[in-house]
Amino acid sequence: MRITESADWRDALPFENPVLLAEVLPGEPARCAGCGPDVEPRPREELWAYKHRHPNNHAGYVRFYCAAHVPAARRPPAAPAAPVRRERSRTAASPARRTPAQPERPATLCPNCFVEVPPTGVCGICGQTVA
Repeated sequence: MRITESADWRDALPFENPVLLAEVLPGEPARCAGCGPDVEPRPREELWAYKHRHPNNHAGYVRFYCAAHVPAARRPPAAPAAPVRRERSRTAASPARRTPAQPERPATLCPNCFVEVPPTGVCGICGQTVA
């Protein structure tokens, strides 16, 4: 079974940005999600539709809020500032530059197998002694 979403008025709403409810969905009075169920329904011209993000549903969910409870619109994060480059003081002690490790002895290859021979001088593949 494949679950698909249907297209409706909520798809057109931007995430985390309040929109006047009467403009997107006219109709009967509704209740504010922040005021609770005990408060009388308000006219849609006084309510805001706010689309929240949801961790498990990429379409999110919509709640209606009065002016007192509507969340502030979220602005997209600003571009990260370029890192400040600081010049190094030439008098500061700089770490010693590392040189590539020098091999203890030059690599010796077996003339038969063309593999490197260990320090013992005996080839590990064919057993020939290499000087």
